[in-house]
Amino acid sequence: MIKYLLLGFLVVLLYYVWRRPRSNTPRAPGQTAPSPLPQSMVECAHCGVHMPANEALLGQRPTGADYFCSEDHRRAGPRAH
Repeated sequence: MIKYLLLGFLVVLLYYVWRRPRSNTPRAPGQTAPSPLPQSMVECAHCGVHMPANEALLGQRPTGADYFCSEDHRRAGPRAH
């Protein structure tokens, strides 16, 4: 009985290995997938939460670049620390 369970497990394992998704882009042996470029992080001027610069909202002050995490915090303005 146990040999049939092991045989069934082996068949299922081989099926999943054979069906797993494969990459369509050919790579040289030893070459790894490219890693994403690092993004600069900024701090919300109101609450201090850090976020990627491309997701932050820019403040309205002409004197400097204030970043905010949400529209509500941008309207509230920078908090005095």
